[in-house]
Amino acid sequence: MVGRSTQCGMNLQIMNQATRAALIAAAAAVGLGCAGSGPTATPGAGDRPVAAAPGPLQPIATLDLPRYLGRWYELARYPNRFQRQCAGAATADYTLLPSGSVQVVNRCPQAGGRVDEAIGEARRVGPEGAATLQVRFAPAWLGFLPQVWGDYWVVELDADYQLAVVSEPTREYLWVLSRQPSLPQAQWQALTARLQALGFEPARLIRSAGP
Repeated sequence: MVGRSTQCGMNLQIMNQATRAALIAAAAAVGLGCAGSGPTATPGAGDRPVAAAPGPLQPIATLDLPRYLGRWYELARYPNRFQRQCAGAATADYTLLPSGSVQVVNRCPQAGGRVDEAIGEARRVGPEGAATLQVRFAPAWLGFLPQVWGDYWVVELDADYQLAVVSEPTREYLWVLSRQPSLPQAQWQALTARLQALGFEPARLIRSAGP
């Protein structure tokens, strides 16, 4: 959808920090996320087959950024240490800036009634329409440093721009976002099937608190 602030929802600040850690891990294990050649056997387990590794993660073909703007709610996420303090339904608001980049405002209610807020900036990476973005929450004067930007890939999005899945190249982090704070069970089950087809593990998802 990488912490000096623990954000829930489409937490681009979290993505900024977590992605850097994930990329370091990926650099140490070059084969992570690469396509397998088929079922393999686990050493010591005889001929019992295991699932093949998923192919490289791909973003959606086209993202209409103006339609993507506005408010999103986090429905679910992979567990991560950056969101341990989240105690309620989180929101992320996206607003187009005159420069063409996007202002990001993340809000996450915490225990005791406090709301944690972070303001950042997102930019598109690649040609017009690309669904690959980067985000930073560091001060603007540090924006020239590649290290302060984190990957933000839209890997699933419905035609009406009501339901989105955000991740990054290693699949270590995952957020499920919606224009509404909840999703009918039938739609949720269909979504988890699509996530599995994309190489994610739906069983790892933590459903976010909501009204």
